[in-house]
Amino acid sequence: MSRHKILIVEDEPVIAENISLYLDNNDFEVSGIAYDADEAFEQLKHNTPDAVILDINLESGQDGIDIAADINKNYHLPFLFLTSYSDKSTLERAKRVKPDGYIVKPFNERTILASLEIAISNYAERQNHGLPDLSMERINRTLLSPITEREFEIARLVYQGITNSQIAETSYISLNTVKSHLKSIHLKLDACSRLEVINRLRELMLK
Repeated sequence: MSRHKILIVEDEPVIAENISLYLDNNDFEVSGIAYDADEAFEQLKHNTPDAVILDINLESGQDGIDIAADINKNYHLPFLFLTSYSDKSTLERAKRVKPDGYIVKPFNERTILASLEIAISNYAERQNHGLPDLSMERINRTLLSPITEREFEIARLVYQGITNSQIAETSYISLNTVKSHLKSIHLKLDACSRLEVINRLRELMLK
């Protein structure tokens, strides 16, 4: 329930499937796999994820850096590059779109996991900068069904970009308990995804 949704953009099916299986088994949910730029744009538009893993060379008219530019312009999501290219020209192009990570193939799957967690957490911190600290009183002011103290603590961690497993570890509760609380938070905030929970909390804090 409410795991971070990740879009994988990778033109090599075996690599894409391996990444997908690894993420699905490690506290992430793969929202989709795109093998070229057109598929990536469709996924972003109709199945918007919480973060994106982008290959750069997609053997199509537009590459991963073009997709990253579109993400920055229209979706404002964290993304990282996973590529076999590390030449100066590619790096200079990549730096212009400000990725949250850059992993060179061949890669270690744990590196992807760690890079994603850091990218999502850092992105959440940047997005929340300048906003008021979360206040349970302020959030509950406009909710028909108020969130409890425990739900507020979990919502606060979600707001910071923390994964479900990290929430369980930090709060000293089971993963199933975290999922149960998240289900209640979703209902009370009228949110269908983790991203919607975060956006709803931001809206409530600005009211």
